[in-house]
Amino acid sequence: MGKVRQNASQGGKSNKVMQFLRKYATITFAKSLLFEPSRLPVVTWAILLAELLLNVAVVLRVPYTEIDWVAYMQECEGFLNGTLNYAMLRGDTGPLVYPAGFVYIYSVLYFLTNYGKNIQLAQYIFIGIYLMQMFLVLRIYSKSQKVPPYVLLITTFTSYRIHSIYVLRLFNDPVAIIFLYAALNCFLDNKWNLGSIFLSLGVSVKMNILLFAPAILLFYITNLGYVKTMLQLAICAGVQLLLGAPFLLTYPLEYIKGSFDLGRVFEHKWTVNYRFLSEEVFISRNFHIGLLLGHAIFLLVLSRPAFRYFQNYCRLRQLQLQLQPQIDAKNAEVESQKRQKQRRRKQVQVGSQENEEKLSPDQEKFLSAFEKGLKMNSTGPPPVVEEPSEEKYSIHFDRCTQLAILPIFLCNFIGIVFSRSLHYQFYVWYFHSLPYLVWCTDFRTSVKFLLLAVIEFTWNTYPSTNFSSLLLHMCHVAILSGISRKLLTKH
Repeated sequence: MGKVRQNASQGGKSNKVMQFLRKYATITFAKSLLFEPSRLPVVTWAILLAELLLNVAVVLRVPYTEIDWVAYMQECEGFLNGTLNYAMLRGDTGPLVYPAGFVYIYSVLYFLTNYGKNIQLAQYIFIGIYLMQMFLVLRIYSKSQKVPPYVLLITTFTSYRIHSIYVLRLFNDPVAIIFLYAALNCFLDNKWNLGSIFLSLGVSVKMNILLFAPAILLFYITNLGYVKTMLQLAICAGVQLLLGAPFLLTYPLEYIKGSFDLGRVFEHKWTVNYRFLSEEVFISRNFHIGLLLGHAIFLLVLSRPAFRYFQNYCRLRQLQLQLQPQIDAKNAEVESQKRQKQRRRKQVQVGSQENEEKLSPDQEKFLSAFEKGLKMNSTGPPPVVEEPSEEKYSIHFDRCTQLAILPIFLCNFIGIVFSRSLHYQFYVWYFHSLPYLVWCTDFRTSVKFLLLAVIEFTWNTYPSTNFSSLLLHMCHVAILSGISRKLLTKH
């Protein structure tokens, strides 16, 4: 009888293995991992593991290039030595021009890296920052189910410039951006207070996060109303005041002028997007005012469709709150029925085992002979009996994330298009949103990949040329016009 039970147990395990292989060890499943956006949560872990190995290889094999790290350490060293006057905090590249959050974070890195001397440890820390950001980015893409996984695989692993910015340059832009994506994840999870804190922390590292502000303000209003929006703005302001308190209480004007200088003019030699302009035009006040007006006009024109996107997002989230309890109750009922079936099945098995134990010696001999006969006459594996599976009820409400993310990403992208100057480290400001923006156009897939490839080419052209900067503008205009046409036509 022991052999009978052992064979039955082995047969059950064999059936489960066969079911697993039939479901997952197939070309169809492999294709789904590449082409179905719903599979991205699974692919995410493969991307993160591969990125870990790739970035470690970059650190070990590619020489580090010093640009701003030493200057960062010098600026923080002045603060740690007791200097609170922003006008007196300087490095080799010039005065400190970032808010207080930058000072605190890089002061921590100063101590962790032996006063900034252990560059390789700093690189490994930035690998951790990169992986955390990729997780946050991919989580948003997974929720939206907009972009196929293969697109993200290609764009992520083929960007030399992005990997360079993170682990070979150690700029502060990635630190600011990771706070931004943490804030977006919190907003999508309805954790508004925490999201506002992260958003303000991002601004406290670098002001480029303010490019997202118009859309996020509209997002606050549509989801929370005016009163609660004021609360969120108060949280953002409170974080800035708290972080800046040591400087505001001692040298307030120097701090505000140094860390929030909106009129700062960049050097023409570092520009990526306006190389084709003469330096005279590049630094002219009229040129800057024209860009500002263009920025404001596009934000106003696209504010109406953005507002409707946010309204629809809010309505779908409200519908989720109404329907989710019913869905959960139905799924609980399904689970209960499933457990009852499993209990009955176990009872039947126990009963059969008890009956087996009561068999006479003659019956046992007959069963043994019968088993041998089956083995001798069998020409293949035993048939696999698939048990019916009870499917859970679900509505993928997270797909409404598309209605929230597009206006927010687009708002930042408009700021990029009309930026007075883009430097190479600024690529991280919008790189991770580019696949989403391009896939929101009606262009053919080949054109979408061409746009992404050309943008990557322009950011890898050093120093920038008239041709590369013109190409970058052409791609930006194409993406902006493609999305605008789609939004304005529908609304």
